[in-house]
Amino acid sequence: MPERIHSTAPDTSTAARRALRAIASFEALKGTLALLAGAGLLSVLHRDLHQLAVALIGHIGLSPGARYPALLLSHIDVWAHADLRVLLLAVPAYAALRFAEAYGLWTQRAWGEWLGALSGALYIPFELWHWAHRPTWLATAVVVFNACVVAYLGRRVWVRRAA
Repeated sequence: MPERIHSTAPDTSTAARRALRAIASFEALKGTLALLAGAGLLSVLHRDLHQLAVALIGHIGLSPGARYPALLLSHIDVWAHADLRVLLLAVPAYAALRFAEAYGLWTQRAWGEWLGALSGALYIPFELWHWAHRPTWLATAVVVFNACVVAYLGRRVWVRRAA
């Protein structure tokens, strides 16, 4: 039986390429969704959000005085008076970061793996905090998925660095 050769270079197999491209596609999707959400926010920026929410609540057949619609309306009133310029500036920056990460992972660049591992690791404490306070199957899946992606990219960074 032939002896396996252990290489310290990062795996460039088809499976590794597919994994990186799947992660890259997910990151590009997050960037696209951020841009769409920002465009949606821009479209309602100069409108009466309270009136828009009341119309939407009435359209789906709920009473604006009921508990949850009233709670939503109180939060919308807070948002309507908030300065959203910082959020509107953060959206393209976040999207650019996601697109850069997607490009780096798609093309198997070392910096893309670093960026993916670091940016994914930043979310883990917040995801764990959320999971600890509201443990649901979805929260569990998000934590496990993100931890697996960070571990995979972190391992690739570690192996590449060792090479």
